[in-house]
Amino acid sequence: MLGKVFKAYDVRAIYPKPLNEKLAWQIGYAVGQYLTGEAADAGFDDPMMRHIIVGRDMRKSSPALAASLKQGIRGFGAHAIDVGMVDTPFVSFAINHAACCGGVQVTASHNPANYNGFKISKIAARPVGRSTGLDEIRRFAALVDPDKIEPADGREELRDLWEAYRSHVLRFLDPALTDGTRQLRVVIDASNGMAGTMVPKVFGEVGGLSITRVNFDNTSGEFVHEPNPLVVANLQQVREKVLAVKADLGICFDGDADRCMVVDEKARIVGCDLLTAWLAQDILRRHPGSTIAYDLRSSKAVPEMIAAAGGTPLRSRVGHVFMKQNMAEHDAIFGGELSGHFYFRDNFYADSGAIALAVIASALARADGPLSAQIRPARRYVQSGEINFETEDKDAALSQLRNVYTGACVDEFDGVTLDLGQWWCNVRPSNTEPLLRLNLEGPDAECVDAKVAEVSQYLGRRVAR
Repeated sequence: MLGKVFKAYDVRAIYPKPLNEKLAWQIGYAVGQYLTGEAADAGFDDPMMRHIIVGRDMRKSSPALAASLKQGIRGFGAHAIDVGMVDTPFVSFAINHAACCGGVQVTASHNPANYNGFKISKIAARPVGRSTGLDEIRRFAALVDPDKIEPADGREELRDLWEAYRSHVLRFLDPALTDGTRQLRVVIDASNGMAGTMVPKVFGEVGGLSITRVNFDNTSGEFVHEPNPLVVANLQQVREKVLAVKADLGICFDGDADRCMVVDEKARIVGCDLLTAWLAQDILRRHPGSTIAYDLRSSKAVPEMIAAAGGTPLRSRVGHVFMKQNMAEHDAIFGGELSGHFYFRDNFYADSGAIALAVIASALARADGPLSAQIRPARRYVQSGEINFETEDKDAALSQLRNVYTGACVDEFDGVTLDLGQWWCNVRPSNTEPLLRLNLEGPDAECVDAKVAEVSQYLGRRVAR
């Protein structure tokens, strides 16, 4: 069963089969063993380094899975600090706020309601993925049977950290919005997820934000639309509401509120790479010369605009493990991914949907003109969007691609990137599926369409996503 629930970056599967309470206990025990061991190996002897934060989302199965997870943590002899029903970035904050050895959020993020899982973080909220501890946790979990061991006597306590979390997030909000001297109309689609709890608790009393709520009911564990803002169809409600109420912008969150997508006042979707380029301008005006990270699938407009504003562009591999590590190593102040994750140095280099909302609203409040006008300079190229291809031999397909485009500037930092001057593309293999993912950019739609058709013949069968 464990092999079916452990993925590249987290634990995630359908509940109750294959993911159930017994597996949650085993995983909790293994998490306690791994996180406290990591702290001890790093030389930490503070008593708090035997404490583990546990949060959960609004899914119907989350309370039962969280309870079993905590029992497993306590069974090993570690101590669980239950912070309740919270968004995933809350857990990252709580780990650092309480100076614990790590934490777990019970969530399946953007997956359908019958899924659940665990996102695990270690000291300083560093993410635990397959290459950074998840394989060890899986091995530990496979070796423990709750029916055959004598559980230790770890403790459990409840902590309400919402006030501290609210204060932390609102540090990123412009004072003109905090005191109401600048007003913005914002439509927020919570996707029946944890933004439905987070937004009222954090931003509910902010005088400068007039928030129109969409899909804030998160008490049933069901979703009006799939809680994945990367799917264009899932943005339909927020786009319609922005036009209906004449809002300044709209934001749609995913299920656990660590990712978001933005639409402008005309209800046009703003790509997260273009949003990164625009936010970088605002950040660099206030922090000249800073380093800004971006994922390598991003438009060339991103590094161009960062450099033009006096910043240092930092190209990064895709994924939160790599983004956080890269930002920390280069002391980057901000980073953005196409997937809707935004990272902040002053948030322990972690991503946060709540802070993204604060930073986006603040940048718009300081700007001269509507969001569509702010983003326009970044729309200098045409992008294909991510296109998926099914192939059983991903390595062979990538090798053929390199052989065909012998005149390209090639790098293999993450997948294969081919730069032919007028156009470029990146092809990355999926970690979990027999898929290759293509992102291509060129000067105009005609070029992009032609080159997508050309490159596609080497990548396998195109699949709808």
